[in-house]
Amino acid sequence: MNKEELVKEIAKKTKLSQKVSSDVLSATLEIIQKTVAKGKKVTLVGFGTWEARKRAARIGRNPQTGKELKIAAKTVPAFSAGKNFKELVK
Repeated sequence: MNKEELVKEIAKKTKLSQKVSSDVLSATLEIIQKTVAKGKKVTLVGFGTWEARKRAARIGRNPQTGKELKIAAKTVPAFSAGKNFKELVK
């Protein structure tokens, strides 16, 4: 399912226009992104949690040459599914 299909489903379920549904979805995603970028968690109980996670620096290997290279530490976005979501997907 892509964003357009999701917007159509939201509009159908909520009886809102597709324009309003698109605006609400875009605003929600933007708020989640900005919050996680600030290093804070966003938790929707039963659905899941978005957060920023730190990855330590490590040594990797170039698959073509086999030569070792340093991979810098960085912070990445992560999502953990909630209990209800996990049970639904089983």
